[in-house]
Amino acid sequence: MKAILVLEDGFTLTGTSFTGAIESGGEVIFTTGMSGYQEVLTDPSYCGQMVCMTYPLIGNYGINDEDMESGKMYLAALLVKECCKEPSNWRATKTLPQFLMEQGIPGVEGLDTRALTRHIRINGAMRGVISTSEFDVPTLIARAKALPTMEGQNLVQVVQAQQPYRWAGSKPEAVELAADGSYSWQGTGVRLAVYDYGIKWNILRLLTAAGFDVLALPPSFSAAQVKATGAQGVFLSNGPGDPATLQKEIDTLKDLIAMGMPMTGICLGHQLIAHALGGSTTKLKFGHHGCNHPVKDLTTERIEISSQNHGFCVVLDNAPEVEATHINLNDHTIEGLRHKTKPVMSIQYHPEAAAGPHDGCYLFQRFHEMISANKLG
Repeated sequence: MKAILVLEDGFTLTGTSFTGAIESGGEVIFTTGMSGYQEVLTDPSYCGQMVCMTYPLIGNYGINDEDMESGKMYLAALLVKECCKEPSNWRATKTLPQFLMEQGIPGVEGLDTRALTRHIRINGAMRGVISTSEFDVPTLIARAKALPTMEGQNLVQVVQAQQPYRWAGSKPEAVELAADGSYSWQGTGVRLAVYDYGIKWNILRLLTAAGFDVLALPPSFSAAQVKATGAQGVFLSNGPGDPATLQKEIDTLKDLIAMGMPMTGICLGHQLIAHALGGSTTKLKFGHHGCNHPVKDLTTERIEISSQNHGFCVVLDNAPEVEATHINLNDHTIEGLRHKTKPVMSIQYHPEAAAGPHDGCYLFQRFHEMISANKLG
């Protein structure tokens, strides 16, 4: 079935839908991973975006039950050069087209993804529309321009946790808190409250492996409610949308920091910590999406290859008590921070590496050590 992609500036490509009749719109971005398409599809941080895979063949190892990063897909569409419809892998339980059609996510192949990536890189991420029924370009340009921009969108409300849960090894398991808000922690590890703004499941897996007893909470939980659980530290997850829209959540983080609660975050969590400490965020031209971004750890001088997925970056001009700990070697944006006197640190990129390199996994242990030091102090 013929499909057309039109960006808000009039850039147009044609391809073929491999998921039936479709019409969808959102911010069009590209990601540079050669593999890991299932992790991309199930990462809630892609909510509202049409994702172009730069690697030309997608779907060759199918879909399996173990590589899920959330319970469903939230992206607006998947854009590829070629979709493999007959995967060859012993772990595969279904094909990529089957997976997308089950959840109503559009998939388009036959696009010149190199041309699309180059256009976005030169002109920036922008809104776009795909359709298999409407082919009038001016009409589709108008529809694209009518879509909301990513700046000013609160998309956390679409993907966030709705109730407390614990990580049960392979999936979330709902839990009940006591009438006074306390929680019966399951293990003997460091008690960690995790704000779920749209978390990737591998973060929960690695936090558990690093010695944390994890209790995930909806973003609506106040600082007092977090304290009532008996948590010894707070972790802030990744998530979609504009961090500046989450003022209530930022105010909660300010309260927790004032209590002296040890805190760290990844991606959106990093950006929210920056806001809570007096910093700000700004929209990147085309974002960082992929498995091959070089980052320098300023505390060790070590260079890491990182997995990234964000469209905003942190600015610390008005946060004198905060220092950068990591920088991106491509554009020198801030990739990590810490407070000079408080037990607060965060990372922009994804040390849980799903999919991607494992260079940053040490950061989970670094946070564990920070909480332990804070307890002794």
